[in-house]
Formats: sequence, C-alpha cells, structure tokens
Amino acid sequence: MASRESPGAAEGEEIPAEWQRAFRWVEDLLGGRIVRRERQARWRPAWLLDLERDGRSLPLYFRGDRGRTDHGVYPLEHELRVLRVLEAQGIPVPHVYGLCPDPRGILLERCPGRANLATAESPAEREAVLDHYIELLARMHRIDPAAFEAVGLARPRTPEALGLGDFDAWERSYRRTKRRPEPLIEFVIRWLRRNAPRDRERVTFLTVDSGQFLFEGGRVTAVLDLELACLGDPLADLAGLRCRDLSEPLGDLPRALRRYAELTGEEIDCRAVDYHTARFGICTPMVVAHLVADPPPDLDLAQYLSWYLVYSRAPLEAIAHGMALALEPIALPEPEPTRHAPAHGALEALLSGAAPCGGFEAWRAGAALRLAQYLRRADRLGPALDALDRDEAARLLRRRPPSAEETDARLEELVLEAGPERDADLVRYFHRRVQRQEALLGPALRELEGALLQPIDGPVRG
Repeated sequence: MASRESPGAAEGEEIPAEWQRAFRWVEDLLGGRIVRRERQARWRPAWLLDLERDGRSLPLYFRGDRGRTDHGVYPLEHELRVLRVLEAQGIPVPHVYGLCPDPRGILLERCPGRANLATAESPAEREAVLDHYIELLARMHRIDPAAFEAVGLARPRTPEALGLGDFDAWERSYRRTKRRPEPLIEFVIRWLRRNAPRDRERVTFLTVDSGQFLFEGGRVTAVLDLELACLGDPLADLAGLRCRDLSEPLGDLPRALRRYAELTGEEIDCRAVDYHTARFGICTPMVVAHLVADPPPDLDLAQYLSWYLVYSRAPLEAIAHGMALALEPIALPEPEPTRHAPAHGALEALLSGAAPCGGFEAWRAGAALRLAQYLRRADRLGPALDALDRDEAARLLRRRPPSAEETDARLEELVLEAGPERDADLVRYFHRRVQRQEALLGPALRELEGALLQPIDGPVRG
C-alpha cells in the first residue's frame, strides 16, 4: 500500500528503539537491506520502506498497531488473514509478507497509485476509477463466504444479526472505554437495536470501511484498509461508501449504486442503506469518545473531534431521511471574543508561521495549529453556543441542570427511558447540538468542513 498523506522523516533523525527492532525484523525476514525509510505523516504509526535485495529495490509498507488509539474490535492478524484470502481470489490487494511481533505491525507490499478520488485528474478519471471499484466490490461480494469463515469470520445466522453485523463488538469496545455520558451515542445505539432490518437474507464478505483504494490511469491498483472486514449484508458496503465520501469525496454515489445494481442484478433497498449508514457511521464516535474525553498527549485532538462530530451527525441525518423528517441548519450568533482572545490569536499566528516544511513533523505541527484554531473559535463562540444548547436541553428535560456535565447525564437518562415516540424530537435536538459543536471547529475540520451525506433514494435498480 502507499501513503495516504505525504510521508517524511528528517535526515539523520534518531529512530526510536522499537522501530529499529522493526527494521531489523524486516531485513531478517526478507534477506535484504533497508536503504530508505520514511515515517508516514499521519495519525497511525506506519513507515514507507525500500529494501535492496539482489540488486533490486523492493517497495514496502509497515503498518503499525494503533496503540492507545486502537478500536479494540479486531487485531492486526484479522486484516492479515483477510488480505491473504482476497489475494488468493484475484482481488488486487497488497501482498502480505508477514506479521512483526515487536513492535506489532503488518509488513505489506507498497502498491503503485495514489489515494483519494478528490485528487483525480479529471471527472472522467474519477468516474472510471469509481466504476472499477464498484466492479471489484461486486466481485468481492460474490466470493463464497465459507472462504472467510475458514479464517475466523463469523456468519450472521438470523435476519437481526445480519442487520446489526458486528455491532455488538463495537458496543463492547465503547462500553469498556466510556469516560462520560454520551447521550447522542446512546440514542443512536437504542434506535439501531429497535430498527434492525428483518427482511434481508443475503450474506457476503464486507470490506466495511469501503471506498479505500489506490488508483492510477483510471483503474484501481489496490484495495486498502481491510482491518474491519466481516460477513454481513452487502448493502452495508454501499453505506460505507456514503460514510467514506464525507472525508474523501468519491463522486456520484447514486450512479455508483445503479452500477452495482446492474452488476449484481440486486434491487437496492435504500431504507436498508440508510440503516447501515447510521450503524457504521456511529461506530467512529463510539470508539473515539474516550479519546476526545481524555486525550493522550500525542493525539491530534482536532482531527479526532472532527471524526467524533461529523460521524455523529451523519447517522442522525440517515435516520431522519428514513423518517421523512426535515432537519434545518442552525443560525450562528455573532462571535464575542473574551479577554483571552489575543492569546488565542497569537498562538494561532505563531503556529501558522512555525510549521516545518514537510514530513511527519509538519503533520504534528499542523495538528497543533488545528487545535489552536479550535480554541480560538471556542473562545469567540463557545459561551453563546453552550447557552443555546443548555436552553434547548432544559426544554426537553423540563428542568435546567446546574452544569453542562449534569445536563449530559440527565439527557442520557432521558434517552435510555424514552420510547420511539420521542425519536423525532431527539433527532432534531441532537442534530442542532452537533452542528453547534462542529461550528466551534470551523476551519479546523479541514476536509470534513461542510461534509454532507449524499442522498440515496429508491429503490435503486440497474
């Protein structure tokens, strides 16, 4: 696989001991010498390597364990086994060379091409690549699920289990790490369990976090990031495309769904796609909630807050679409800087002018700048938006708790006691709330600023 952000490592930079062990393991495994190594400029520990062997250069990618940001749902070995099955079935995926025990990581082939269809050279190339990916997705869905059961993937046995997929595992991870009341998440969890489709039957392999690939010359060169793969309803992968499109625009998704229907002969139930959009979308907030509540020192907090908020809003919009419930954008109050505004502005200006020119350190500096941008917006808009939120919550609760923390606790109690007759009011309230929280991030949202789900109406036929 290849870089999803610009890679880099300073020349002569001291390499931590754990990565020196990893590089020695790579050299011992493949019988060569690493002649180039660059830390990938992203939140996950990973390295781009060139290994010289028998006079030839072998491009490699070392995909490290997530460490403290691990979602706790699947181990690295899970992706390794899935990749080997897909490669054996002729799907273009990175070849797996091995699993490093210390530090834990998968050593993969580094494939040609680039990620993110937003970087396509033309609309025609974007359309051609998306068409090819949909063809590959249909091919993966035709693979006998038994091939994946043989390497440990569980087959859903009831219609409800097919609808929920591996949601139980995500909820266990969320419950294990939960740090504070999460009323929005709890609402979506309860809605999902009440509304799981019970009329779906077909079981296929799922990439789950679909829409991740490298491309070159109008074709997909490698399908990427299969760490969440499982068996389930094939429409879940179409929902995954809607979620991926929020951060990496894929193009015309209704057209892509029609293409999928043509290839498979399956009529696409858009209500089920909405359900799976909500189900998969909320998994991101579920597994990052504890990190934004109590961030470790090296966390790109603005990035994680962006994921936490945008992927909390998207499930609400999918639920509202299925309910034919209109949602409105919020109006923002005029900014009112506090006495701390000069310090926030100075910090943002200092970080804007001090970013390194490239590589991993530039990524870290960018993370600090995004956090400064968030703090400056919070200084200017936070008090007014917090007051609006507590006013609305008080109307739902029929009393005004004394603090924001107590408000969240009471809202969670309300959600856990409410029946479906409260769904519309709660969807509208939480949607306004998360919009206000997104507004505090503003430009720090970067690629997620203004991101909206593409509407899928139907049924869709080929």
